[in-house]
Amino acid sequence: MPHRLSDIAAALGARVEGDGTLIIAGAREPAAAGADDLALALEPKYADGLARGAARAALMWEGADWRAHGLAAALFVARPRYAMAGVTRMLDPGPDIAPGIHPSAVIASDAEIGGDAAIGPFVVIGSGVRIGAGARIGAHASIAAGSEIGDGLLLHAGARIGPRVRIGARFIGHSGSVVGADGFSFVTPDKSGVEEVRETLGRRAATQDSGWTRIHSLGAVAIGDDVELGANSCIDRGTVRDTVVGSGTKIDNLIQIGHNVVIGQDCMLCGQSGVAGSARVGDRVVVGGKSAINDNIFVGDDVIIGGGTNVYTNAPAGRVLLGSPAVEMSRQLEINRAIRRLPRLLKQVAELHKAVSKRADND
Repeated sequence: MPHRLSDIAAALGARVEGDGTLIIAGAREPAAAGADDLALALEPKYADGLARGAARAALMWEGADWRAHGLAAALFVARPRYAMAGVTRMLDPGPDIAPGIHPSAVIASDAEIGGDAAIGPFVVIGSGVRIGAGARIGAHASIAAGSEIGDGLLLHAGARIGPRVRIGARFIGHSGSVVGADGFSFVTPDKSGVEEVRETLGRRAATQDSGWTRIHSLGAVAIGDDVELGANSCIDRGTVRDTVVGSGTKIDNLIQIGHNVVIGQDCMLCGQSGVAGSARVGDRVVVGGKSAINDNIFVGDDVIIGGGTNVYTNAPAGRVLLGSPAVEMSRQLEINRAIRRLPRLLKQVAELHKAVSKRADND
């Protein structure tokens, strides 16, 4: 829905200068912005793009000379990037799910669905499910028996909620996400090679021909309020207790959260990361892309884990970690600098070795 610039300013708590009656239908980078778009010139380095685009209004940094850039109006806020959240929320139409329940949806007779629901084609909702008000559920999504979900649910097409899952309000599950799949837990009749090398740190006896037997998952998943789960990400249910994700946590695409994991509040897990079974993660932890947290360890509150980091041991609260194995970021940067010097160091060592050998021969 288009909005007047003055209405956007009011919603953001922003200051508008110039023509507040301009109609804004979208938001774009300055060079690609059209006449009805709000150009996102958040920092001075983006200002040059305004001349290449056709925007009449922009969201700008404090002190910017919007008139010098040929604009008719501008919005000013203390933190322009934060204001992007409000702008994009106002301009995002969301998924196209018609109000009401599509005739092709299959909903158990004892399922309870709150008012103002929008349920798309071929949705399946199992027995005993309870869903709060204002749910929007895209085509081919499914919610298995016994699950309970709070108000404001948004499931994009093809999202899956498993059995007995409990989710708070305003949950967002993107396409292909799965909550409550069976945990990946197997055991052998005798001690497996994995168990042995964990005890011996690498040594093992002769291998045995022994197959894997599944340990079934009797637990479920418990998720707090305002959690978002990205496309093709999975949260496995617990073995005999629930896997837990705290309120406010945001989970990117292609992320695996194993059985019995406990993740705290307001965490952020970036793409292609994984948390192995029974790990515990504190509040406000940030996990960079392609990182991994080992099973049965604890990561304290406010830890920041840089991209590509492998955390094998407990991480105290407040640490900033990088590398594999993870060390404090400042230490890893020293290690990286030392690694870059290795070719030169090896050359120097070879020259010294040659000189010493030559002197020994002369003696």
